[in-house]
Amino acid sequence: MPARRRFVRRVLRDAAAVTDAELDALLDYEWRSRLTAAWLIGVDRRASYRERIGTLLLDSEVCFAGVGYCFALARLGTRADAELLVAYLDRYLARPEFDYDQAAALGALLRLDAELGTAYADRIVAPGGPWDTWVGEQVGSDASSLAPERLRAWTDLRCDFADGWTRP
Repeated sequence: MPARRRFVRRVLRDAAAVTDAELDALLDYEWRSRLTAAWLIGVDRRASYRERIGTLLLDSEVCFAGVGYCFALARLGTRADAELLVAYLDRYLARPEFDYDQAAALGALLRLDAELGTAYADRIVAPGGPWDTWVGEQVGSDASSLAPERLRAWTDLRCDFADGWTRP
């Protein structure tokens, strides 16, 4: 437990201390630095990065970073963030050959729907809808790992962890 507290304190300190210039540089580099920047943005809830995070998510230029972008949008927690996630899902669920960050995006969107009292995800997860179609096209995937409630639980775990250590 003490090691976790030290780690979390350092993440919080770094998220508060990192400059916009440093975040911009991280977001211009490879996936590891982008993922790190997205987590720092999400932890510190830097709403000024909403548009940039949304653009990076939609562009999907590098692998793995999208999970961080989805975390950041879930932490920012507004309708604008939900709309960015919907735009991403609308684009990439229609392209089953791209197994990118659809799962993270749906988990984040479901969390936002629950927090905001909205229903953005309803048409996406409706039986026979875009989510079911996309999951059915994922060769070799375990459909149970892509169950919407499981994806939301993963997002909740990440966000609740961050919520437990940061300001609302």
